[in-house]
Amino acid sequence: MIKLNPKLSQKLSYVLLFCATCLVIVPVTVIIFIIVKNGASAITWEFLTSMPKDGMRGGGILPAILGTLSIVVCAISIALPIGVCAAIYLNEYAKDNLLTRIIKLAIVNLAGVPSVVYGLFGLGIFVMLLKLGVSIIAGALTLAIMELPVIITTARGALNSVPYSFREVSLSLGVSRWQTIQYIVLPNALPGILTGAILSIARISGETAPILFTAAAFYVPHLPRSVFDQVMALPYHLYIISTQIPGMPKNIIYGTALVLLMLVLSMSLVAIIARLYFRKHRKW
Repeated sequence: MIKLNPKLSQKLSYVLLFCATCLVIVPVTVIIFIIVKNGASAITWEFLTSMPKDGMRGGGILPAILGTLSIVVCAISIALPIGVCAAIYLNEYAKDNLLTRIIKLAIVNLAGVPSVVYGLFGLGIFVMLLKLGVSIIAGALTLAIMELPVIITTARGALNSVPYSFREVSLSLGVSRWQTIQYIVLPNALPGILTGAILSIARISGETAPILFTAAAFYVPHLPRSVFDQVMALPYHLYIISTQIPGMPKNIIYGTALVLLMLVLSMSLVAIIARLYFRKHRKW
């Protein structure tokens, strides 16, 4: 067996890790550069604040922006509390038996289900069975269910990262289990929980298949008035103008992609700032 010099082995590891990082960063940078280069000319005040016209070849994408924001905010507002509560139960209250192990395995497996399957599920349950129609709330509920496995998994990991000694000290002082979770465990696990929220926002903002069946419309001539309205959404709008409208200006297509990218980054940035704030004030 050949033994490498420790210093040479360390340098080789650094080189391999650097190359692996470049393999991830370089393609993403190239994609962003192409989108910005081809779409920046389309970004104007009118493009961001007006309704589409001329068969979507002119005007703006305001309904699609507001529709995407409405669906994403509703979805994360539904999924985050439910996911955190489920993680608290599984991590802090549930006994380690066959049933809980099956539930945990099912949660992990659900994270790998294709999004189009969730879309068909939402169509059958929320749109047809519950008669919510193709609407914001139907799309948000579908996306919320799709993101629950990610949120539950990351929240459980964050709760597990809190030292068990914190719980022991709190309980030894006569504090109830729920008060220990509320005032000791959750505040320290919050940065990790917000990581799950960031991942969820980034994923559902760009999903097309689930909202195609449950929320999105080809064109809506007005802005959404309630959660029961059908809306335009940026991912679906981008798909339509890229594939279904002949003669669509190239800068409009890339401009729409750039707006979607900036919207996702903006929402993720808010969550990242919140995570950094809570991490800074963490006591360990």
